[in-house]
Amino acid sequence: MPRRRLAALLLVALSALTACSAGPSTRPVIAVRGEGGQTPTAPPTGAREVPPLENYRTTTTWSPCTEQTRARMGSTAPAGDHSYECARLTVTLDAPSRPGRGNLGMALLRVGTGGSALVVVGDPDGEPGTLRAARLAASLPPAVLSTFTLIGVDRRGTGKSDGVECVPEVARAGIVESDPDATSQDRLLESIGRASQECVLELENRLTAVDSWRAAADLEQLRLALGVNHLNAIGIGDGSKVLTLYASRYPDHVGRMVFDGAPDPALDVPGAAEARAVAAEATFAAFEKDCVLRSCALGADAAKRFTALLTALRAKPLRGPDLDLTPGTATSAALAALADRSRWPALADAIVAAENGDAAPLTAFVLPQVVDEHDDPPRLDPGIVTGCNDTTTRIPPELVAGLTEDWRAKHPLFGAWHARRLLLCGPFPVPQPERAPKLTSAPPVLVLTTATDPVTPQGGSERAAQALPAGVVVGWQGGGHGALGQSACASQAAEEFLVNARVPTNGTVCPP
Repeated sequence: MPRRRLAALLLVALSALTACSAGPSTRPVIAVRGEGGQTPTAPPTGAREVPPLENYRTTTTWSPCTEQTRARMGSTAPAGDHSYECARLTVTLDAPSRPGRGNLGMALLRVGTGGSALVVVGDPDGEPGTLRAARLAASLPPAVLSTFTLIGVDRRGTGKSDGVECVPEVARAGIVESDPDATSQDRLLESIGRASQECVLELENRLTAVDSWRAAADLEQLRLALGVNHLNAIGIGDGSKVLTLYASRYPDHVGRMVFDGAPDPALDVPGAAEARAVAAEATFAAFEKDCVLRSCALGADAAKRFTALLTALRAKPLRGPDLDLTPGTATSAALAALADRSRWPALADAIVAAENGDAAPLTAFVLPQVVDEHDDPPRLDPGIVTGCNDTTTRIPPELVAGLTEDWRAKHPLFGAWHARRLLLCGPFPVPQPERAPKLTSAPPVLVLTTATDPVTPQGGSERAAQALPAGVVVGWQGGGHGALGQSACASQAAEEFLVNARVPTNGTVCPP
């Protein structure tokens, strides 16, 4: 066996041992002060003034990419006449074994006519930031697009940036198709082990350089390329964590920032996973109520029918060209759909189609995780690699087995699925974490929360805001992952903050 491959395999082994309407809200733009009429608490001390806006100047070469971008978004491309331009920025790889060395290409997209730059950063396992910026351009208030140019970033390892595509196809399928209620973890563990082995061999030094710490440094290089003193940005979900790290590392360059859902900084890995399971159950309940209001095909028994579908698939999976529709696939698909409120009607129809033997509509929700789709690499790979590089926690299978039983009883739809996902990082190398400087002073940061968010639960996002020197919370009483473009009230609060530097009252509540 070649020496390099043997060394990589040993690294894997050692690491294992170490270790309403379903569309945008059409309700009037109304905001109230806190629940029960209580006066919201004031934001923490340590606030600086909101920085002034400044025009960006960039020597980066941009070229038209409207047609390619719409092709990447497929049938869900937003209507409108926005045009897009794309570019690449070279950033420093900075792998732990080779600090300050190496290069990595980062994909950018810009849309809008404003003179100031507003960067969009997303989740590592979600839609790439370039596409998220294109969608936001179609849903944000017009004043935002006339004041700013949105600049979407495919964070390292994702989308059109130098990507992470190292998990074998059979392992991706094994992870997604694995039944959360299976009596044995063996198939899932085998798939995860194969994924880690191939990623170590394929990526070598790059493997441990794909994390949120270095994604924050990429944003500093982007700020310099834009020729501005302050970075204005929107963080979607885990992108908010990247912006928090950016603020800690480069506090003098923090501009106007909006966090649209933020990960909980207080919970440990199992605690955060269970919180997401609880939130997913609440989101499905909201989806079920929405079904009743819309008189959807599932009727008033969405939870019962979905559970019955899982039982039927356990007895007889529906075969497909890329993925079989199993209980694991169906659960993963449902979670992906619940995160996007605009797709709730399609989720209801897809469950009904699966009941009738048509797997394709439901499987389509999870296909971007496992196959190259519209020229974008699978999202599962960078999601796993980034997540495992962002934590030193490795949870042994025997403990996961106990949590699975416990959470299955407490959270019957999604508890077991979230417990089993705790196995993903087991055989991956344990990172050497960087210690972020304590952030003691910063401009106000607007943190938008969503009442039933299955990805960044509301309570965790509120704690993320409390951990900031001047976090200001606006809570939308809706469902899905993120409020921007879904709640007119939340979007208006973001507009006032970004465009006019008007900081909303902390604890403002927006109607569903």
